Amino acid sequence: MSAGVVVTVFALVAAAELPDKTMIATVVMGSRSRPVLVWLGAAGAFLIHVALAVAAGRAIGLLPHEALEIVVTSLFFAGAVLLLVVPERRAKARGEKEADELDPVTTKPWKVVSAAFGVVLVGELGDLTELLIVNLEGRYHEPWAVFVGAYAGLLAASAAGAFGGRALLRVLPLDWIRRAGGLALLGFAAYGIYALVA
Repeated sequence: MSAGVVVTVFALVAAAELPDKTMIATVVMGSRSRPVLVWLGAAGAFLIHVALAVAAGRAIGLLPHEALEIVVTSLFFAGAVLLLVVPERRAKARGEKEADELDPVTTKPWKVVSAAFGVVLVGELGDLTELLIVNLEGRYHEPWAVFVGAYAGLLAASAAGAFGGRALLRVLPLDWIRRAGGLALLGFAAYGIYALVA
C-alpha cells in the first residue's frame, strides 16, 4: 500500500467533501444534536460508500488503458466544473434541506446515529466524492490505499462538520473551499489530457 496514494486520496477527497451538501447536512445536524453521534452515523454511511466506490473503480480499471484514461479525465473535468460553476448557495440549500428532512433532535442516541446515517447514505449516492473515489481507484489501481485515504478523508471532513463546522465556515468560506477543490480536480483533468496526447 503506497503512503503517497493514501495521502493524495485523503487530501483530494477531504477537500471535495468540505463544500458538499452532506457536509452542510452534517454541520446542521451537529449543531442540533450531540456531534459525536452525528459523526458516528456519517462514518457508517461513508464506510459503505467508499467500499462501493472502490469496487466500481476496480471495475472501470478493466477498461483498455486509453478508454480508462478518457473516462478518468472526463470525470475529473466534470467534478471540477461542478465545483467551479454550480453556485455554492445551491449546495448549501440542498444540505440544509436534507438535514431538516431527518431532524436528529432527540434524546435517544440511536435515533441521532440512524438519522445521520440515513441522511449521508442517501445524500452521497452518485455524489461528487463518490465519483472521485471511483476515479482515483481507476487511476491508481491500489484499492486498499484508495480505500484508506478516501475513508480517512471523509471521516476528517465529517468530523470537522459535526464538531466545528459552523466555526470552520466562518473562518474559511464555503465558496473558497469549493474553488480550491475545483482547481485541484481541474489540475488532474489537465494532467489526464496531457497524458492522452503525449
